[in-house]
Amino acid sequence: MSGILGKKVGMTRVIADDGGVIPVSVIECSPNEIVQIKTAEHDGYPALILGFDELKKPKKTRKFRHLAEFKIDTNSEKKKGEKVSVAEFSEIQSVKIVGWSKGKGFAGVIKRHNFSRGPESHGSHHHRQPGSSAGAVTGTGRTPKGKRFPGRMGNAKITKRNIPLVSVDIEKNLLVVKGPIPGSIGSLVRVDTN
Repeated sequence: MSGILGKKVGMTRVIADDGGVIPVSVIECSPNEIVQIKTAEHDGYPALILGFDELKKPKKTRKFRHLAEFKIDTNSEKKKGEKVSVAEFSEIQSVKIVGWSKGKGFAGVIKRHNFSRGPESHGSHHHRQPGSSAGAVTGTGRTPKGKRFPGRMGNAKITKRNIPLVSVDIEKNLLVVKGPIPGSIGSLVRVDTN
């Protein structure tokens, strides 16, 4: 199996055997249902499409709130309608996690890009402004791509690789991984095997 969908529950800590404290994130992964199986003959590559978070009132064409595709080996024996649970992660050491970071709205250059402040004395009109943005005026006559300006901060897709898997709770459908993961509490998280 190559992955599962879940929701971020929050952060806590685990006491290690040597007495050290390990900060961990908890992900609740209720069993995902296999909605579709893609094959190399029909679709060009083998993959599973998993459904997560079943709707209270399923529609004609939609039963789950979230769908995601996970590539698999060609010799997989999964069938449509089967459930995928956290039990398949019991022997895995590390995972890859994909999530959306917290959205922080429109932000200025000091908060967004760590710019320095201007003089705070009386008469200065340059307190939190970005400064000159002219760039190469005589050369190109335009602002270069990638120039740091105020704008939307956060709400971006974040991928974290090789995160150690601390424990798997099969009864409660929980994955416990080391350190922080992207997203707010209750947000969708994709967990892949490396």
